[in-house]
Amino acid sequence: MCGIVGAVSQRNVVPILIEGLSRLEYRGYDSAGVAVINGGIKRVRAVGRVADMRGKAAAEGLQGLIGIGHTRWATHGGVTETNAHPHISHDTIAVVHNGIIENYAEQRRRLEALGYIFESQTDTEVIAHLVHHHYSECGDLFAATRYTVAELVGAFAIGVVALDAPGVMTCARVGCPLLIGLGEGENFIASDVSAVLSSTRRVIYLEEGDVAEITRDCVTIVDATGN
Repeated sequence: MCGIVGAVSQRNVVPILIEGLSRLEYRGYDSAGVAVINGGIKRVRAVGRVADMRGKAAAEGLQGLIGIGHTRWATHGGVTETNAHPHISHDTIAVVHNGIIENYAEQRRRLEALGYIFESQTDTEVIAHLVHHHYSECGDLFAATRYTVAELVGAFAIGVVALDAPGVMTCARVGCPLLIGLGEGENFIASDVSAVLSSTRRVIYLEEGDVAEITRDCVTIVDATGN
């Protein structure tokens, strides 16, 4: 089982993300990574333990007020740093993902025809490029995430951040658990409540098909019918 964490805050989120991933280690994984927005999308990934990734993040002085993190259990593609999450499209969109995208090969061919270049063997990179495609057309991360979810087939949970929207994080749940943690001047996402317990005990469990937009002060959830 993979793990997702995300945070948007007035404080450095890197310790929050790494603590959350550490609390998800019991689920099993083979690699870990985090990405934050700080003058660009800054990413650290490592094969092996969260502690290895923590060391790399510290060595690089990684910090930011919004970010996402992930522990991966390889499905599409081997256990390599290139296949580890988060995945990034055009240095603009970063995505973490639990689950399986059943129509990823079809979407990959479509995106390659549009000029997207794939660096990994994962189905997750399809999500990153698809969000980027829609975001470049509509300029709204929440809408781009909703359009992307509508085109994916499978069971998945995703977390998304964009360089051009440094105060916004989006997420979606289709067939895989995902929740939102509510803090004071900060909010979180996680695939398991244990990942956010050190920051809050107020949570919203997303329902099937929900897509959400999260800022430091607000959470907006749209269901599968657009309400």
